[in-house]
Parts: sequence; structure tokens; C-alpha cells
Amino acid sequence: MELADGFIILMVVSTGAFLLCGYPVAFTLAGTALVFAGLGIAAGLIELRDILLYPDRIFGTMSNDVLLAVPLFVFMGIMLERSKVAEEMLESMCYLFRGVRGGLGISVAIVGAMLAASTGIVGATVVAMGLISLPTMLRHGYDKSLASGSIAAAGTLGQIIPPSIVLILLGDVLATEYTNVRRELGDAAIHSISVGHLFAGALLPGIGLLLLYILYQAGVAIFQPHKAPPHRDAEDDEVDVRLLSTFLPAFALIIAVLGSILAGIATPTEAASVGAVGAILLAALRLGDGAKWPIQAGVTSIAGLLALNEFLDLRLGRAEVSPADQIGMIIAAIFCIFVAIAIIHAIRQVLANDVMGSVVRSTAETSSMVFIILIGASLFSLVFISFGGDDTVREVLESLPGGQAGAIIAVMAVMFLLGFFLDFIEITFVVVPIVAPALLLMGIDPVWLGVMMAMNLQTSFLTPPFGFALFYLRGVAPDSIRTSDIYRGVIPFVIIQIMALILLAIFPEIATWLPDQVFSNE
Repeated sequence: MELADGFIILMVVSTGAFLLCGYPVAFTLAGTALVFAGLGIAAGLIELRDILLYPDRIFGTMSNDVLLAVPLFVFMGIMLERSKVAEEMLESMCYLFRGVRGGLGISVAIVGAMLAASTGIVGATVVAMGLISLPTMLRHGYDKSLASGSIAAAGTLGQIIPPSIVLILLGDVLATEYTNVRRELGDAAIHSISVGHLFAGALLPGIGLLLLYILYQAGVAIFQPHKAPPHRDAEDDEVDVRLLSTFLPAFALIIAVLGSILAGIATPTEAASVGAVGAILLAALRLGDGAKWPIQAGVTSIAGLLALNEFLDLRLGRAEVSPADQIGMIIAAIFCIFVAIAIIHAIRQVLANDVMGSVVRSTAETSSMVFIILIGASLFSLVFISFGGDDTVREVLESLPGGQAGAIIAVMAVMFLLGFFLDFIEITFVVVPIVAPALLLMGIDPVWLGVMMAMNLQTSFLTPPFGFALFYLRGVAPDSIRTSDIYRGVIPFVIIQIMALILLAIFPEIATWLPDQVFSNE
């Protein structure tokens, strides 16, 4: 074994040891990388000029427009949670399925998917669903294991259902590595991929997984009715009003955000900003005690702007503008005034209810965690590559029996095990840049690979005894729920996840068909 390979192994082992000792991930990655960079320079294995490229990497991260979507989507999800919009979404679904065996479990799966789509963070979704849903399910006589497993599984849907923070980060990393691989092969004819491709690729698997969850809930209700009794509350007569006033606006917001990305109308960052503003408007409608007409007028104006943009050319600075376009521009300007008034009114309402401060603070904390880990992981990967670690990984994967299949199985197994100890952010920024180039050089589709990785991590976070989702739920579950109840409850959902992974592995078209259709003209 060469000296460089020894440094690579020692570097990886040291990083794992420091992480197991409880040191912060970002500082462990950066600190270990600095130490081994010094050792590598002293041993003549690394050139100092390679390490001096690190500031350029940080600048590239700062100027990455895609990553701006992270704090915006985080803000959107936290705002929906703190303003109790998510709680009312669950209540609306519960009213819709009133009197139906297993209705609460189905409601939890659907609302969990929607909340996961808005937050994209497993911990936030599981904690929110645990606080909102678990007491309700227990009060209506649901089996403890079934209730716990349903909530934990619904919370992990945030890994795979777009728009997800996991998919944004994973898509950005894979897009960079895919571009580098194509450049290395000298193949300029192949189009690059984007976060939008990964969103489209994950949509059908995510919806399919949700349907499997719902089928399981229905099956339990049919064959073990004592575990999933029907529910009915005194307020059931209000179902139509609640459904229209709470569930549909939130659903429309998520569809608008995701649809604008898939339709090519907006980039993920632009769609995230729309989602953040929409979350503020929804929160104001939910919390505000004053007049609601400014917000309603603002939402109507947004719809009017979209309609005008569809039928008229509203671009400014043109030499010739038709009379119809001139009238359209004037109407659009009026609509923009109403939208601005609605946003200002909504912000005042949210501030008056002491929600905005906590939302902004939580968003800053979460976003800072993501980017500080990214900075540390960037230095780690730079030193790792300087030692020739990428070539070593490629040689190991190519030497495995089974070719592509063997390499994929090995990578998925490693990522699954790492998911017990590391969060998706660390795995995305540290592991994926190391293994992705080798897999992509073997001809593996990057969109399919990204969806497989996201679903694999989702399964890991749900699997006993170390799944992150289980610990999050344990932290908010009442004392009447034992840890063994949570473990038993998630096992059927883990089996469903594994089945979905196998289906996705056998039929890659599940992940690649929609991106091919949506982005066929690129």
C-alpha cells in the first residue's frame, strides 16, 4: 500500500473517531483536513498551491444561486409550522376522513407528505407531526405502535418528496460532479442536470411511496380494525369550511412552488422565494385578527399577474409596445401595488403575533448549520482529492464483482450505515462528492442515482435501532409510548421502503421518465 493510501485511510478513520466522540461535524471535518493537509505537505504528497484553492471554493459556494433556496424553503416550512397552519391542515384532513377506519393514519400520511414537502427536514417534520398527531391518534384509540410508526414514516417523506432540502443539496452536488465527469470525458454534447431534474425524478417515487403508506394503513384498518378505529368529533359539521379555508390554500402553495419549477417558469431559488412569501400570507390569514381583504386582494392580484403574463407581453424597454400590452402593463402595475400592500399587511400581522422573530431565528440557525458543514466538508474533500482519494475510490468500486450493480450496492450499503450516525447534510457534502464521480464514470444516470441515494437515506433514518427519526419522535412522545412501541411500529414501513428501493433499482424509469418528459427540450 502506498503512503498516500495510508494517509487516506487514516484521515477517514480519524474523522469517524472524532465524530463518534461527539465533536461538531463541521469543525471535525475542517480540523482533520487541516491536520492531514499539513502532514501531506510535509511528506511531499500534497502541493501547497492545491490547498490555496480553498478560498476559491468558498467563493464558489457564496455565489451559488441554487443554495439560496435552502434558507427560503426552511423559512417556508418553519412559518407554516409556527403559525399552526400545519396543525389545521391535519385537522382538516381528519375531518375529511371522519368515520372511516384508518382515517387518522391516512390523514397523517397525507399531511406528513405535505409538511415534508414544505420543510424538507426530517427532524422538523417528525417533531411537528409527533406534537400535533400523536395525542390525537392515542385519544381515538389507535394502537401505540401503529400511531408511532405512521408519524415517524410520514416525517421521513421529507427526504424524497420535492421541494426538499435534501434534494436541493444532493442535486447541487450531483450537478457539479456530473459536469466535471462530462468535462473529463470530453463529452460536451451531454446536457448538464439541475436541481429541477432531481425534483422531477423524485416526484413519482415520492408519490408512489405515499400511496404504499396509505395502502398499508387501509390494510391494517381492514384486517386489524382494533388498531385503527374510526374517529368522529363534535365539530365534524365544519369539515367543508375548514377544508376550503386551510387545507386547499396550503396545498395550492406547495403545488404552485413545485409546479413552477417543473414547468420551467421559475428556478428553485425563485420558487422558494414565492413559497416563503406565500407562507407569510397564509400565516397572516391564520393568525391575523384584523381585516383580511388586503391579503385576499394580493392573492387575487398574483393570479391576475400570472394570467396577464400568459396572454400579453409585459416586458419593459421594448421599442414598440402594442396598445393591448400598454393596458396590460398598467393593470400589472396596479396588481403589483396590491401585492406589495398584501405582503406588508401580512408581515405586520405575523409580527404582531410574535411569530416572525422565532421563525427568522430558527431559519438562521438551520441555514447556518447547513453552510458551516458545507464549508468544512469542502476543505475535507479538497484534501481527500489532493491525496488521490478519488482515484482510490474509483479503483475500489471498479474492482468490485458485479460491475455497476456491485458498485451501487456497496455505496448504498455504506450510505445506509452512515445514516445511523450522520445527518443527510454531512453525507451529502462528504460522501457523495467522493463516490459520485466513480459511479457516474461507470455510466450510471445521475438523476436515478440521486433519487436512490435520497430514498436510501430515508430508509436509514427510519430503521431501528439508530434511525434519527426514531430519536426525534422519542423526544416528543408521551411516557405511555415505549421505545419498543416505536421500533415495532416502524418495521412495516421499513419493509415498504426496502420494497420501493428494489422496485426503483429494477425499474429506473420510475425516476428518469418524468425528467425526460419535462426537460426534453433542453
